[in-house]
Amino acid sequence: MDLRKLSMARVATGVAAGLLALSLSPATLAAPSEQHVWKNVRIDGGGFVPGIVFNRAEPNLIYARTDIGGAYRWDQAGQKWIPLLDWVGWDRWGWNGVMSLATDPVDPDRVYAALGMYTNGWDPNSGGIARSADRGETWQVTELPFHIGGNMPGRGMGERLRIDPNDNSTIYFGAEGGNGLWRSTDYGVTWSEVTNFPNPGTYAQDPSDPNNYLNQLQGVVWVAFDPSSGTPGQGSDIIYVGVADKEESLYRSTDGGLTWEAIPGAPSGYIPHKGVYDEVNGVLYVATSDTGGPYDGEDGAVWKFDTATEAWTDITPVSGDDLYFGFSGLTIDRQNPDTLMVASLNSWWPDMILFRSTDAGATWTRIWDWDGYPNRSKRYAMDISSVPWLTLGANPQPPEEAAKLGWMNESVEIDPHDSNRFMYGTGATIYGATDLTNWDSGGVVTIRPMIEGLEETAVLDLASPPSGAANIFSALGDIGGFKHLDLDAVPDLMYQTPYITSTTGIDFAELEPGTMVRVGNADEAHIGVSTSAGDSWWQPQEPGGVTGGGNVAMSADGGTIVWSPEGAAVHYSSTLGSSWSQSSGVPQGARVESDRVDPQAFYAFSDGTFYVSTDGGASFAATAASGLPESGKFLAAPGLEGHLWLAGGGVGGDGSAVTGLWRSTDGGATFSKIASVEAGVNIGLGAPAPGAGYQTLYLVGTVDGDTGVFRSTDEGAGWVRINDDRHQYGNMGEAITGDPRLYGRVYLGTNGRGLLYADPAGGGSGSSSSSSSSSSSSSSSSSSSSSSSSSSSSSSSSGGSGDLACTVGSLNDWGGGFVQNFTVTNSGSAPVSSWSVQLDFGQSVTITNAWGVNLDSTSGSLLGGGNVDYNGSLQPGDSTGFGMQGGPGNLGAVTCTAQ
Repeated sequence: MDLRKLSMARVATGVAAGLLALSLSPATLAAPSEQHVWKNVRIDGGGFVPGIVFNRAEPNLIYARTDIGGAYRWDQAGQKWIPLLDWVGWDRWGWNGVMSLATDPVDPDRVYAALGMYTNGWDPNSGGIARSADRGETWQVTELPFHIGGNMPGRGMGERLRIDPNDNSTIYFGAEGGNGLWRSTDYGVTWSEVTNFPNPGTYAQDPSDPNNYLNQLQGVVWVAFDPSSGTPGQGSDIIYVGVADKEESLYRSTDGGLTWEAIPGAPSGYIPHKGVYDEVNGVLYVATSDTGGPYDGEDGAVWKFDTATEAWTDITPVSGDDLYFGFSGLTIDRQNPDTLMVASLNSWWPDMILFRSTDAGATWTRIWDWDGYPNRSKRYAMDISSVPWLTLGANPQPPEEAAKLGWMNESVEIDPHDSNRFMYGTGATIYGATDLTNWDSGGVVTIRPMIEGLEETAVLDLASPPSGAANIFSALGDIGGFKHLDLDAVPDLMYQTPYITSTTGIDFAELEPGTMVRVGNADEAHIGVSTSAGDSWWQPQEPGGVTGGGNVAMSADGGTIVWSPEGAAVHYSSTLGSSWSQSSGVPQGARVESDRVDPQAFYAFSDGTFYVSTDGGASFAATAASGLPESGKFLAAPGLEGHLWLAGGGVGGDGSAVTGLWRSTDGGATFSKIASVEAGVNIGLGAPAPGAGYQTLYLVGTVDGDTGVFRSTDEGAGWVRINDDRHQYGNMGEAITGDPRLYGRVYLGTNGRGLLYADPAGGGSGSSSSSSSSSSSSSSSSSSSSSSSSSSSSSSSSGGSGDLACTVGSLNDWGGGFVQNFTVTNSGSAPVSSWSVQLDFGQSVTITNAWGVNLDSTSGSLLGGGNVDYNGSLQPGDSTGFGMQGGPGNLGAVTCTAQ
């Protein structure tokens, strides 16, 4: 019996947090679904990476956490990151913020993550501690009775989650908001506050912040164990804790958490961002800054605590005028523990500084030194060839360079198994090197991005023109956006001249797609215009008073721009922005769009009222349309004058809650609500299905009780879900569009997981040429273990005027159920107009969902069926996919015959 656990229970609150077990066990879905392959449009990074965590027991087991884009695991063979939290859906979108992460040093299969995005009420849900026993493949979450702020000030400090290396069932978590120190003694299933921990933290960046963001307490910020103070299975006696408090910030326990004390003689006046313990030499290292970061910090220090002598030593690498930043990114070379590194938290000019010591902090060298201003001598070389946009298009004067080493440098980690490898997070990427020890011999360390697979951009708008070299243009927060010539390759550079930091809107002329406009937020410009399909841009004039991008619309022929900016009224220009006139009859801040046929027609929507302009945006008039939501997004259909679709929600004109999808076929004079859609977030249009006479609809919303991404090929009468519970992407749908050239292709913008695109699996019913497979291996948790296997067999027979073959495709089988996919191929020389299949499952099954096929029956071992309306016609060589979900699992060989 572990007596320490019994004693600790007596000093805890005894209140276990509620268990919220998220399961992906299949359930019957009312809306039919069709399997799609989801992939990121490659950008590689694009956001802040506050934490990188190496497992100390197993080489190459590495995790990264982001503030709004989930968590990732490193794939050593592929040299890329695998997303782990794509199962987070709309109902828990804040759980894509990861405040801390811990990988088990005893059982490397176990990993934990503290989930939550905001502590100030912006996130409606409480935070939770997620646990996985299979390296993040599946998860279970224990919800906590408070919020967690993965995107709040102080998010780079840590790690707040830490596992006892001598008893891995014991885990500590440092909470924000005055909630103190928490502990689990059952592998994260239940959690209790350590009520005798003396200090929950008193520091807030700005206690008087009226926006309720900077005034939040940053709390208990890191935990560190002394592994040498305990024995395996009995727990560690000595535990160190850092707290966001400038008066008294460093604490320890010497009895396994039974009692706590402030460490005598500990430095004060700063916030301890990082605490790293060297058990070989018995030294605690601490990196501090005068703020909690991650954006600021103008002073700081680095200290070491000799636990044998109880002596504190200031080992700060620089002083005087050279010290204009705080410190973070503290790390030890576990192979040579006298070697340590620390980073300037924010040395914005001329660049960040990494410091390295090989004598336990007695002396330091810098990754760059002054060599007669403005020259610098460098111990590094930058190779950003894999992510060339990291220059940001800058051409600065010395001593600055493009690309920079980084900023917001909270996490610097030397691989505990390989002294030559290190990684560090920045505000835009993960950099690293595999020749780090060259530093010590006078050589050059090659710094390069180690970011593939980790996509963290916030997508604010999308444009997919009907022609041209690029199928998709992105409008992104923080890094502007790109013309994506190859979805699977990192683009060279974001939009330039003007460079707009966050692009909030982008549009093209439907009848002249090479004419484009984009708007956004930057200090010096808010709008750019192109007549070369985005190859080059220029900065036109702006109306007076503009403070932000807002949104924008380009007329069908490219002759007129209507702009609804922040800070000013709606304006229009018939001179591509060289002059502007104020529009009348439309409220400031309204959302504007253009008709895709009539160059004189523009539309606007604000607070439930719809407006129409028939004179090129000069004047607008409210229509009589009623029953619309308070807010929403809308668009006009290409090729059909006056056809509009609007998705949104809020309070209706009668004061009642209203949400859903609406359409108009008379230019907004009237709207009808689509009965099949229960809630609407956003709507996009793409190429019609084969044989269909109308654009395909892509909806982010709720249909038949399911929230997800849906497709309709019959103007909203019926919907098929095209994502699944493993691919929900949190707060997604700020932008969505189909591809007007490829039926079945959809582009989906997320808030922190980048830009995604999807095609029907196996080619499906679409004409897309994509045949790539999903890189995501994440799922939410299930109490049962899951496994997958695949088998294939095919059989063909003559029927109609062509020869048909049916191939058994991918199988996902978790024992309790399965998802099985099939492909029908016309292998003959003549087209066919329909097909049928016979399926032999080898055991009795019950089908709960099917897509791409009409089944004659849904239970039994032998099932028959045929094509649906959109995939019966197959030209020679064409294929179409179908599939089904059912149970029970543990299938043997499945066969399929087509005719």
